[in-house]
Amino acid sequence: MTTQVAHLPPVPPALRLTAWEFWGRMLVVPYILIFLVFVLYPVGYGLWLARHPQSYVDLFNDPIFFRSAINTLVFLVVAINLKMIVALALSGFFVTERWWIKIVSAIFILPWAVPSIPTILSVRFMLNPEWGIINSAIFRWTGLDGPNWLNDPTLALTLAMLMHVWKSLPFWTLILVAARLSIPTEQYEAASVDGATNWQKFKFITWPSMRSIYLTSTILSMIWTLGDFNSVYLLTGGGPADMTHVLATLGIRYLRLDQVDLAMASIVVALPFVLPLVYFMMKRLSK
Repeated sequence: MTTQVAHLPPVPPALRLTAWEFWGRMLVVPYILIFLVFVLYPVGYGLWLARHPQSYVDLFNDPIFFRSAINTLVFLVVAINLKMIVALALSGFFVTERWWIKIVSAIFILPWAVPSIPTILSVRFMLNPEWGIINSAIFRWTGLDGPNWLNDPTLALTLAMLMHVWKSLPFWTLILVAARLSIPTEQYEAASVDGATNWQKFKFITWPSMRSIYLTSTILSMIWTLGDFNSVYLLTGGGPADMTHVLATLGIRYLRLDQVDLAMASIVVALPFVLPLVYFMMKRLSK
């Protein structure tokens, strides 16, 4: 008898994998699974919970929601502009060539380097009206009681914005310092020979060279600030009377009230703020 052996068709060269390609794909698989389980599934499940139109009707009827939206807008306009303008000014200070600048810069970067939770809770402890060290020092020096820092909505929100600025200012200052250092020194030397003032150097050399990175950093900072949960919730807890909530912390309020649908709806409502910023950010990066 003659045995016929079936021959399999050869594998096309385009489908053949080298050992490096095979293990490369295998190592990517865990990250894909993590993305699906911890990112895509929670986002999809949240959108599914927020699908009911009645959730948005109840959300818009809640006065705390509109207060939170206004607080978010104020937070973005005030905190981001203050942070970026100060960072721009400090970047000019830290590029000066003096030996003690390195020591100051190492101290300046500490707020960004230390963890957020213990830092903000420490500040909250300091602001306690009864036994906080700030009011204790005020009473010791003046004999007067200090302000009730976190029980006034305007003052509490202002302190939360200052906390955000203080915590993130070193990072953006370093970004702008790097942008300044990339400007050729020959341009400043030529401007000095022509008798240009410091303001003219900034106007015609520094700012045109840094404008793109400044605007890109501002957009990215807005995206991150919209998701800043710690600065508000850890410092004020949304109080007093839920008057200092922002959109990033409003969902926690509804979760504590066992209103999961409103919590998810509040997150979906924030997307119109985030998506245009992401679009402009990606558009600028693509250029």
